[in-house]
Amino acid sequence: MNTQSHPLHASNLALAVALAISASAVSAAEPPANIEEIIIEGQRHTSSSHLQSINESDVRKLSAATSDTASLLSMLAGVSVNQTGAVSSLPMIRGLSDDRLRIKVDGMDMIAACPNHMNPPLSYMAPSDVGQMTVFAGITPVSVGGDSIGGTVISESKAPTFSDVATFEGEAGGFSRSNNSATGMNVRLTHTSENLFASYSGSYSQGDNYTAAKNFKTIAMTGRPGHTLPLDEVGSTAYETQNHNVRLAYKTGADVFDVQVGYQNMPSQLYPNQRMDLLDNKQTRVNLNWQREMGWGQLQSRLYHEQVNHGMDFGPDRQFWYGTNAMGGAACDPIRFHGDPAGTCAGGMPMFSDSNNTGLSLTAEIDLPARGMVRLGADLQQFRLDDYWTASGGGMGPGTFENINNGKRDRAALFAEHELNVADNWLVMYGARVERVMRDADDVRGYSTAMNAPGMQVMEANAFNQASRKNTDTNLDLTLLTRYELSNQIDLELGIAQKVRSANLYEAFPWSSWMMAASMNNLVGDGNGYVGNLALNPEKAHTLSGSLNWRSADTRHEFSVNPYITRVDDYIDAVAVNAMWRPGQFNVLKYQNQQAELRGVDLTLASQLANNATGNWTLAGNLSFIDAENTDTGAGLYNIVPMQGRMTLSQELGGWDNSLEWVFAGKKDDVSGVRNEMGTDSYSLFNLRVSHSWESVRLDIGVENLLDEFYFLPAGGTYVAQGMTMSINGIPFGIGVPGMGRSLYAGVNYSF
Repeated sequence: MNTQSHPLHASNLALAVALAISASAVSAAEPPANIEEIIIEGQRHTSSSHLQSINESDVRKLSAATSDTASLLSMLAGVSVNQTGAVSSLPMIRGLSDDRLRIKVDGMDMIAACPNHMNPPLSYMAPSDVGQMTVFAGITPVSVGGDSIGGTVISESKAPTFSDVATFEGEAGGFSRSNNSATGMNVRLTHTSENLFASYSGSYSQGDNYTAAKNFKTIAMTGRPGHTLPLDEVGSTAYETQNHNVRLAYKTGADVFDVQVGYQNMPSQLYPNQRMDLLDNKQTRVNLNWQREMGWGQLQSRLYHEQVNHGMDFGPDRQFWYGTNAMGGAACDPIRFHGDPAGTCAGGMPMFSDSNNTGLSLTAEIDLPARGMVRLGADLQQFRLDDYWTASGGGMGPGTFENINNGKRDRAALFAEHELNVADNWLVMYGARVERVMRDADDVRGYSTAMNAPGMQVMEANAFNQASRKNTDTNLDLTLLTRYELSNQIDLELGIAQKVRSANLYEAFPWSSWMMAASMNNLVGDGNGYVGNLALNPEKAHTLSGSLNWRSADTRHEFSVNPYITRVDDYIDAVAVNAMWRPGQFNVLKYQNQQAELRGVDLTLASQLANNATGNWTLAGNLSFIDAENTDTGAGLYNIVPMQGRMTLSQELGGWDNSLEWVFAGKKDDVSGVRNEMGTDSYSLFNLRVSHSWESVRLDIGVENLLDEFYFLPAGGTYVAQGMTMSINGIPFGIGVPGMGRSLYAGVNYSF
């Protein structure tokens, strides 16, 4: 672990602080700032370097190349994704991911209901449904933050529109990709009138396992007799999913009523970095929104409910039959349990998670003439979870293993926020948010109540049941952000924030250290097993973030430097659960509060190179550096990519929109020691994209990983995709998950 400070990080932070301080002393008689606004969830937010957005046009360029909505965010500075399943990547913002971020989908705070977080919020919105995605990567306003210590991601579908003349519009499209034989289709039908908006959107996507650019493993066996995988095939990466959404909106006077009903049916999504596969996920959601324009501003309320039924087991690339009667993974019959003198026979390991998530929010946006605005609001959320594993034979039975029984997590929050225009070129925003978070769970039991049940199930279940499980946290978020325009070409931002997050149910309540059971609880894809901790304190992060933004006088060129530092008290990391921990293997770990620090800088560039007979040529890119450390142990935090970025050369001419992308990452060698995390080498990839639009048809073709570069995903976790994955060390250790080799894609959309 290199604990030396990074001069680049320190100097940029000092520069931002010094310039912001000096800016406050400059006369306000500068030219007025052109302060832009962006509409997010129907509310106005001042544009800043801490806010980045992806619009529908950006999404269209990539929707033929990916079915993973979260992956769209990787084009933004300071944002990357932790690759998991094919459509369920987890966004990471400045080294913080998953539940450390607040992720809202059409205004709903969705919660993953899975011990491996296989169904994160963005997996419920297909790329073809995205109208706008907004990321607060630095200082997050309290009006859009809460119960998180990182940034906020807001994904919105195409907003309702109204027209004086009744119209009917539609769109249908499809795509195909070569590497994993993925195909998909989407359709959207819309009716608009003066007062009514009605739409239906649906999408379907499926793909097989993908292949890497070369062999990366030495074993072809899967644990299923007669089924092997080529040495360059990345097992357990196939998927199939479909999404449907119906939306009705009615406008009367100053009121808009908006109703959305959504449904997802995901028959399968296999996971190369988890020991289980998603073999069924059904979600039903209802989302009601009311918005009224008032003389003093705007009032908005939302009520939503989400129900998820999630199922996992061993997919086709993993051993399914276990026990003394299942020699070599062969099928056995009948099912026999631990202690049967005739031997044991187990068929798979079915696991289920059922959840109900209900939320209510109320927000008032009050205009202050010539002085900005005030936002006041309240949020309520009630989450219920049952996580249980039914009997399947061997040591898994004869009863049901209750991983989390009637888990409860309830939130109540109040916030107030003020955007103040101190002068035409000086904006200050500050706010406070108070949250009350309660979690609890009922008594549990293991597969068996017999004292000789494997893995000390009875003893650990009794200890959990006798412990105090109910916990209530009172969390306070504070933010202060100032933006000052020195001139028409230079503006500065400086922000400071305190953000607090309480532990989720899977960090607190999984109770068994039995290797087989613990290895099924894993939120990060490192191959280890995890045990919860009832005594976890909330994570409290203090962030200082700055920004220096420059643009040329003709606005053809822009550049920004965004340094930051975040210190986290009671960061939820991991420690060995007992003395059996060993290097070079998978282990059972326990969640534990420790201290952490993350520091880095994000650089962005946008330049118009030329605009002539050959087209409009632009160059845009970003580069991010980060150093993240557990300051208690001196080890790196998990899944941190020290340097990464991308550059895109684009050409627009007539209906053509073409680009060449360079995507790169530096070597990762500052790793999490307790997790036995593996390092990865640096790599460079090139992607070529060509698009043409006619009046009603758009065609997209391209090649991803143009040069067929082999690389391991630096945030892809450990390869545990095939073989005897029920046994914690029954599969090879030390193999990363490789990225996809060269893949050609084509997509077409027809609008009418």
